[in-house]
Amino acid sequence: MQIGPHHLKNNLILAPMAGISDRPFRELCKQFGAGLAVSEMVASNPALREHKRTLLKSDHNGESGIRSVQILGTDPQLMANAARFNAERGAQIIDINMGCPAKKVCAVAAGSALLRDEALVKKILDAVVKAVDIPVTLKIRTGWDMQNRNAVEIAQIAENSGIAALTIHGRTRACKFNGQAEHETLKKVKQAVSIPVIANGDINTPEQAYFVLNYTGADAIMIGRGAQGNPWLFNQISHFINHGKPLEKPTVTDIHNTLMSHLDKLYSFYGNASGVRIARKHIAWYFNHLEPAARHAQGTINQAQCPSKQIMLINSAFNLLTTDSAA
Repeated sequence: MQIGPHHLKNNLILAPMAGISDRPFRELCKQFGAGLAVSEMVASNPALREHKRTLLKSDHNGESGIRSVQILGTDPQLMANAARFNAERGAQIIDINMGCPAKKVCAVAAGSALLRDEALVKKILDAVVKAVDIPVTLKIRTGWDMQNRNAVEIAQIAENSGIAALTIHGRTRACKFNGQAEHETLKKVKQAVSIPVIANGDINTPEQAYFVLNYTGADAIMIGRGAQGNPWLFNQISHFINHGKPLEKPTVTDIHNTLMSHLDKLYSFYGNASGVRIARKHIAWYFNHLEPAARHAQGTINQAQCPSKQIMLINSAFNLLTTDSAA
């Protein structure tokens, strides 16, 4: 898989997820086989650039691999300026968000709401591509709603504007995350353009990944919610594609060790107070892969206010599992 001059080690990509795809999670997913991990979206509004949360979103200090930053907005010039700003801060790929279905994003006609205005889409893509000398990619949905699936038209605009790769989530904006993603539209897009096309949406198992790649002819797949609490998914997909059989699932000890490593990175990145709060959702996702006996402890774990207490309670839950296994 290649994006501009960048050769990815494979065709498995971590999706940019708001509040999730931070540097600690990106690094973890790369460790477990992601060929690229895209940062959570950064607003193009210059008034927000020096905000602590915005700076953390685009913090790439010590990050391994190719650095891809997603930007969000509706004004072509502001988007161009945001692309330049992030390129100067170390981004090697700029990704444009036209796929987010969130109400607060679409209320200002950003994200997937832009798909209703193909002329504006062209202006934004032209402006951003011209603003930087690094590859620009685009993430979209299949269209605005079921009656207005215009992904093929948007893809052709993107290719003509110089977009280096296109990701398509297999739902319309109106679908949000309801129902099942469809990949028939992506198959049509792949046949209509020559730039790399990346499939996204409901790819949660190695078998699904294998099917989508073969059915659509996509050049790569992007994993979002399937990687939450499950960074091993990238290695599992790679193994299944290369060997035709499943990789063994992580053991309780594997999950415990990975969670501890993840927590350590979160505390270091955000500081103890914020790290503990942000860790709670990740802990819940990891615990979804455990026996109910451990999941019952989540309520108590969520009340912890400091790293040492949070870690102690997590260790206690895992000790219960390992003791039961030994018995």
